[in-house]
Amino acid sequence: MNITIVGTGYVGLVSGACFAEMGIDVTCVDIDAAKIARLQRGEIPIYEPGLEDLVARNSRAGRLHFTTSLAEGLRDAQALFIAVGTPADKDGSADLRYLLDVAHEIGRNLEQYTVVVIKSTVPVGTAQKVKATILEEVALRGVDVAFDVVSNPEFLKEGVAIKDFMTPDRVVVGVESDRARQLMEQLYMPFMLNHYRIIFTDIPSAEMIKYAANSMLATRISFMNDIANLCELVGADVNMVRRGIGTDSRIGSKFLYPGCGYGGSCFPKDIKALINTADSYGYSMELLKAVERVNERQKSVLFRKLSNYYNGSLAGKRIAVWGLAFKPETDDVREAPSLVVIEKMLEAGCEVCVYDPAAMDEARRLLGDRVTYCKDMYEAVEGADAMMLLTEWKQFRLPSWEQMAEIMRHRLIIDGRNIYHADTLEGAGFTYLHI
Repeated sequence: MNITIVGTGYVGLVSGACFAEMGIDVTCVDIDAAKIARLQRGEIPIYEPGLEDLVARNSRAGRLHFTTSLAEGLRDAQALFIAVGTPADKDGSADLRYLLDVAHEIGRNLEQYTVVVIKSTVPVGTAQKVKATILEEVALRGVDVAFDVVSNPEFLKEGVAIKDFMTPDRVVVGVESDRARQLMEQLYMPFMLNHYRIIFTDIPSAEMIKYAANSMLATRISFMNDIANLCELVGADVNMVRRGIGTDSRIGSKFLYPGCGYGGSCFPKDIKALINTADSYGYSMELLKAVERVNERQKSVLFRKLSNYYNGSLAGKRIAVWGLAFKPETDDVREAPSLVVIEKMLEAGCEVCVYDPAAMDEARRLLGDRVTYCKDMYEAVEGADAMMLLTEWKQFRLPSWEQMAEIMRHRLIIDGRNIYHADTLEGAGFTYLHI
């Protein structure tokens, strides 16, 4: 089978490499000529464990190709996946211009029956817009060519995206025809040999499932952060509370970890888009609006702890930051709590020294030279008045507290992910603040 994937960002590149690994001939298309040239040289533009080897292996085998020409990609494709960005617009709605640009180009170049698969995260009704756009372009050409539009939302988690794609919890496919359903089933069957997990739905339901899933997960995070803040006021231990409710089979333990807020490319954008969709139908998503407010407030909670500890006198304080990415195993800093905390510390006159195993370059694009970028975690804490942990990378889990006690100016640890234990740190002479 031959397929084409438009967009070589996170979703498109991972999807293309994984399909190729199953023996499918994949052509990845992108308008960014420099990015395509890098991919043709074997250079990966994003950080994702295992992706570089996967791309290299399938490129060498002749199953994975890269081009800037969508017409070339369409030539022999039985399915074309659209995996371009749908960033949040100023009003919170999903910006569909890139997706509809692709739809126009498909209509200008379509020659034989093709299943057009929307992999991008889009609001309900987008598939109909894509279908109408392609039909418009086909009519302008005066040709009669059949096609189907399918919704196939992605559920990849950064850091484990390859595993998620190769052994998915579920594959959601919204279809309108048996012909499209059969092709999509054939395409995903290699991933289903041990357990059939394809869920076929109508198209609007498939479009809604992705937003509903991310909104539920974000709601659990904000709920636990609210509970954590109340626990601190009343003297309860949120970790005990988390274990107590997580063992309830009706609730479960996932996404019940309190912290300094969620970020990334999905949760903030998708929640805004779902709220905007509801508003456009005259309905207010009050719960999700509260989830957003709680999360934005939570991103500042560590700064408040730091400020309270020093009685508001932060000018000249040297603060080490461990972790810049919104989560471990990624270089993604979009909407990361680190950016909010660092901005507040800079405004307060702090000297900020940062270290992240993967996200230094991405952070530099946003923070410039206003912070000091360190070569490792220990250089960051030299002479520091506090260390603030914002991303729970594995290498941060068991540092040498003896070494840190010697090189820090003030032994203050502020843990935004609750990965340390108070007894350990207090026994080593540190003051330990956490969520």
